[in-house]
Amino acid sequence: MSDDDLFPDDGGEGELAVVVEKPRAQQAIDGLTQEGVYDADRSVRAYGEAGVSIPVTAVPETVEFHEVVRQVGDARLRTLADHLRERGWSPEEIDRAPSSWAVIGSVVLVEIDDAPRPVEVGEALLDLHGEADTVLQRHGIAGEHREPDVSVLAGEGDTETIHTEHGTRYAMDLAEVMFSPGNKDERAGMAEAVTENETVLDMFAGIGYFTLPMARAGADVTAVERNPTAFQYLLENARLNDVTDRVQPYRADCREVVEGVNADRVVMGYYDAYEYLDSALEALEPGGTVHLHEATPTDLVFERPIDRLETAANERGRSVEVLDTRRVKSYSEGVDHVVVDARVD
Repeated sequence: MSDDDLFPDDGGEGELAVVVEKPRAQQAIDGLTQEGVYDADRSVRAYGEAGVSIPVTAVPETVEFHEVVRQVGDARLRTLADHLRERGWSPEEIDRAPSSWAVIGSVVLVEIDDAPRPVEVGEALLDLHGEADTVLQRHGIAGEHREPDVSVLAGEGDTETIHTEHGTRYAMDLAEVMFSPGNKDERAGMAEAVTENETVLDMFAGIGYFTLPMARAGADVTAVERNPTAFQYLLENARLNDVTDRVQPYRADCREVVEGVNADRVVMGYYDAYEYLDSALEALEPGGTVHLHEATPTDLVFERPIDRLETAANERGRSVEVLDTRRVKSYSEGVDHVVVDARVD
């Protein structure tokens, strides 16, 4: 949809939209959704050289924007299948198209598998998500630091972006660091779990996945990350979210940092975190809470991570009270990403 289908709001025909700079699109959409005025039945459209118009049901009160315009023309093509059908795809081809993808800031992440004409899939995803300017194809994770293997499928090819989630802003390069949309509720939950001035050790901080929402909620976080690229984004994101006074960052192996740390809470957001339980318990104060993440075979959920935690605690003369267990998402076929929350005395 072109700018020709957008007109200044003069009270005439067309549906309301607000204009923001494209880099702020996802942040604005999050804010409009929270306010309850984002209209998901219509498309985000290009506006000028650097802006987008975001459909709304009413003029927002809490989200900044440049101007109000009217959108006219066809209603939104709601699905990827709609866009592929317009490109002449057959029903059989559409059945092989991706069924899921993630929009992270201005980037769409997608796994193509055996879909035909991948470039057309990328172009269709850009049409579907007007706030995005790049589509990346995911190939997997590789290397000591679990770095993403991606390639540009469509768009500008800019892999750096800022993603906003529950008010927390994450700057990242999706060609260099991982970001899992499936962990969104877990990140939000950590902000709700902490109390103001609580001391937290985040043993595998990454770009600040859990550190940032906890610090924004008032916790004092010792954040440890050994991947140099992720660590630089951790520093940038602490500044971006105005929590540098609440985040103590260390570029190190977390086992080298725990001495002298007295934490009310330890976050172990790594699939093989159980290997570091001795260090976590060394840092955790009696009566403190540990959040142990693990990739667990489905038939061992939640038995294996609880057993590992209890064994490590017993070896140190400590006891465990399981507070909560949950499946976060599927990790691979027959394997789940799970979390055990426990009090350790």
